[in-house]
Amino acid sequence: MNTRSQTRRSVLACLAGLLFAQQSTAAGHGNAYDVTITNLTRGESFTPVLVASHRPQPSLLFDPGTPASDALAALAEGGDTVPLNTMLVADPAVDSTTTSTGLLVPGASVTIRITARSAHEHVSLAAMLIPTNDGFFAFQDLALPQGHARVEAYGPAYDAGSEPNDELCSSIPGPVCGGEGGSPGAGGEGYVQVHSGIHGIGDLAPSGYDWRNPVVRVVITRSR
Repeated sequence: MNTRSQTRRSVLACLAGLLFAQQSTAAGHGNAYDVTITNLTRGESFTPVLVASHRPQPSLLFDPGTPASDALAALAEGGDTVPLNTMLVADPAVDSTTTSTGLLVPGASVTIRITARSAHEHVSLAAMLIPTNDGFFAFQDLALPQGHARVEAYGPAYDAGSEPNDELCSSIPGPVCGGEGGSPGAGGEGYVQVHSGIHGIGDLAPSGYDWRNPVVRVVITRSR
């Protein structure tokens, strides 16, 4: 079993209902901010959310209309934040990263604390939507609030374009389907795009799992 397969199996165990502690890679200095994510869908859950503080960088996670990186594909197909976190930590524009715990079910919210030093006061975040083949939400380059102000934003679901949207449980991870978390080389649309939702062509009924954008709300306040 290769390292990527081992990581994917660990993520699938988490998606089946196990929780893991919030993990942070932080500089340990600067201001602290609370990032509250709310799931606005009716039937989709969010996998653990990865948040990064960084210098202004409009395409830190992806560039719409171009192919997804392998790291983004791993998140979008299986909820695996490790490759994307590794990529971000190695980026000199990034100050700190944090990953939340467990699944965020429909209608629920989670608050993640992130630190940011001066000149790094922007955030980007992302998580997979399950059950989907390679659907995810993301915000890129949100400016952090100053003083007592707050930032509020709404976002759509994206399709990584790295896996065919067959809507078959055999290729969808998580507690609903329990399938494989990733399909390297399986093809797909070939570029990141706004997700077109669930159409009922496989094992998923649109009445239970389809959505209308936006799928997520984020509110950011300064806590220190």
